[in-house]
Amino acid sequence: MPAIPTYDELLGQNQELQRQLEEASDAIEAIRTGQVDALIVKANGGHELYTLRSADQTYRVFIEKMAEGAVTLDHKGTVLYSNSRFASMIGLPLEKVIGTPFETFVPETFKEVYNELIRAGWAIETKGEINLVNFYNHHIPFLLSINALPLNEEASLSIILTDLTSQKRTEQQLKFKNEQLEEARQIAESANDELEDIVKERTRDLMISQEHFKFLADNIPVMVWTARPDGLIDYYNQRWYEYTGFNFEQSKDWGWKSSIHPDDLENSIDTWKKSFESGELYEMQFRLKCAEDGQYRWHLGHAVPYKDESGKVIKWFGTNTDIEDQKKEMEKRDEFIGIASHELKTPLTSAKGYIQLIDSFQKEVLPVTVKTFVKKANESLNKLQILVNDLLDVSKIQAGKLEFSVTRINLSQLIVTCVENVAHIYPSAVIINCYTGDFMLNGNFERLEQVLMNLISNAVKYSNTDHPIDINAVQVDNYVRVSVTDAGIGLSETEMERIFERFYRVEDKKFLTSGLGMGLYISSEIVKAHHGFMTVESKLNEGSTFSFNLPL
Repeated sequence: MPAIPTYDELLGQNQELQRQLEEASDAIEAIRTGQVDALIVKANGGHELYTLRSADQTYRVFIEKMAEGAVTLDHKGTVLYSNSRFASMIGLPLEKVIGTPFETFVPETFKEVYNELIRAGWAIETKGEINLVNFYNHHIPFLLSINALPLNEEASLSIILTDLTSQKRTEQQLKFKNEQLEEARQIAESANDELEDIVKERTRDLMISQEHFKFLADNIPVMVWTARPDGLIDYYNQRWYEYTGFNFEQSKDWGWKSSIHPDDLENSIDTWKKSFESGELYEMQFRLKCAEDGQYRWHLGHAVPYKDESGKVIKWFGTNTDIEDQKKEMEKRDEFIGIASHELKTPLTSAKGYIQLIDSFQKEVLPVTVKTFVKKANESLNKLQILVNDLLDVSKIQAGKLEFSVTRINLSQLIVTCVENVAHIYPSAVIINCYTGDFMLNGNFERLEQVLMNLISNAVKYSNTDHPIDINAVQVDNYVRVSVTDAGIGLSETEMERIFERFYRVEDKKFLTSGLGMGLYISSEIVKAHHGFMTVESKLNEGSTFSFNLPL
């Protein structure tokens, strides 16, 4: 029976084993880090020398520092060497990796692929992808680059392992994106097919619409034309060519100028330029030369802009309408009005004189009934005189003979005079004079009094008597603006556009008023003759503010 070692003997043996283990660890570390190139190992036949001919020190240092894993296997598949990177990838200490069969890290589902790669790797340089299982039983995709290397008298298998986790994740994301892209492509292709069908349908509809437009344009007794945003004409209907005798080349762009009467040309060009530069409605009266007889006939040019969603003009659509006959009828009417008003003035003056004589008769006391009739007759004659005077003013305006003397006028005196006159004519109306300035103007007192009285009278007629009417004046730039504000029936947008036209009247069932619709037209022309202009601001059923602006 062997003797049992003493404590000291066991302690000595333990220390010796500890020393040998440290030497072995140092030797392994030295080999791994490239500090030695050969080992002398004691064997049964004596000491044997093992050299590391397959890698020099620099190579081994590089292998240790590389980002990929590196292992060396013997013919049995045992790990003879591993760098720290592979051990870290597997999640084991380096000493647990070296000496372990590499197949330990290969999951069952990849065993067949692994064995095939190893068999091929002994013959030729081989690459392949498999999964390895780490310490935490997680599958990690690797690319194995396998190559057989000589190691002393025996060969070994060198494997470089590249972690494909990020690459696989990227491939997966790329695959997902490609699937999304393919889905989007299919949707886009489907939408494109639908769009092509829609475009074909719209193109067909557009062609039909264009032909329809051309057919209508060529068969109406009005000249039709279109223009680009810069004002250059790019289309005329057949009526234009028949009337002017021009062809398209002669007419396009600014070619139409040669058909305009020389006296109307400059104004026509200026008006058209203002319209297409501002994008506002174009309207102008001018004379066009007829190719058939060489005579000029009056036409009304009218054009509206077609705008896109941003408000930018993309096309102009216009017409030229022959108004020669209407012009002649208007001239006849104006001539008749002038003659009639002159003819009416003389008997009207006589009638007023006789009424005044009757009213002032003192020899006998007139019966109350007679006095009442005289008063009513005088009021009617006053209204008739106002109408006749308006007709005479219209005749003068149309003949260009609205003449008057100009003096220095105190605006305050003008407003006070009008307020006093209105108080006598409309005693129930409430007129508030808000003006406290001292503006001085150059003009005709009687004509400006006529304008202001007309504005106040209209405000009274179209308002309830319990709402006050305000009169004020303020300076706006180099003009003084005299305004009359009421809380009456107001005006619509359409009515505001036409309110200063000759013979235009606003009809309202609540307010039945007399008149021919000439007051605002005459007032506007009087203000124009004073180098000013009139404006209106109004809301339906809320009231209006009429103003005339005169230069200071």
